[in-house]
Amino acid sequence: MAKTGTTTQGLRAAIERSGYYPALVAEAVETAVGSEPVVSYVVHQETTFDANEVRRHVTVLVLTATRFIVSHTDEQPADGSSAVPYATTSTESVKLSRISSVVLSRVVANPESYTPGTLPREVVLTIGWGAVSRIELEPAACGDPNCEADHGYSGSSTADDLALRVSEAGDGPHTVQQALDFAQALAESTTAVEAAVPASASRR
Repeated sequence: MAKTGTTTQGLRAAIERSGYYPALVAEAVETAVGSEPVVSYVVHQETTFDANEVRRHVTVLVLTATRFIVSHTDEQPADGSSAVPYATTSTESVKLSRISSVVLSRVVANPESYTPGTLPREVVLTIGWGAVSRIELEPAACGDPNCEADHGYSGSSTADDLALRVSEAGDGPHTVQQALDFAQALAESTTAVEAAVPASASRR
């Protein structure tokens, strides 16, 4: 498992540094984590522009010894349902045994002169656990270029529950390193869980 040196106190400090409703976000995350020690985490804030409004969104990913926890918090302006601005926070707790894929994409500048250990310009962490699947279909074809028969469709189903993109320019090198450490820790944790499952249990 990656030695990220993270603690529950470190997670709280990262939420505080984000400056995004820290009391609200921390309470939701800490309630979901409970008494389990924190192994690794990522705190990512994203700002979007909607017409004349600026909206913020924060995602917190937490890894414990047994679970992967994801928390989202969005702020909303006053609207027909509320006379004052409000925020919505949701958390999901996923057993590590349910994690089906951990995909880490790296974007590096000047790859011909890349030095091992250099931070990527940006990373995209995609995690799947079966809650959401993306299906891509396309017309099937045979090897005959003159064939006009209907061969139906072929496609693929991809787990795509969470995609988190962080960049050095937008989020800073510390957040990029957090994402890299978290991806490694999560991948190693899920591998350890699979190895711990008895062979007889995996055939059930």
